[in-house]
Amino acid sequence: MDARFQYVKLDRSESLEEFTQKKLDKLENRYDWLISAEVKFKKHEPEEPKGYICNINLSGPGPLVFAESNEESFEAAAAETIKDLEKQLEKRKGQMKAY
Repeated sequence: MDARFQYVKLDRSESLEEFTQKKLDKLENRYDWLISAEVKFKKHEPEEPKGYICNINLSGPGPLVFAESNEESFEAAAAETIKDLEKQLEKRKGQMKAY
């Protein structure tokens, strides 16, 4: 899956991109109709101990699928966001009709 990563007022992290890409690849293997993902990482300072935010837009047939989470680390935020996306994708898969 083609994934575009954006960092809002942060430096780019290769390890975070690899971690997130592996999780997205697992989603793509399960839902082969996904086209691309747009991933944004940002840090919100006033929220302690949380404040590490990850939001992901997935494009495929139909409307975009979006999820966002706020956790104690970027890795935890990415994992939680992908877990939320998986719930939405499972629901959408059940609604899709094969012709």
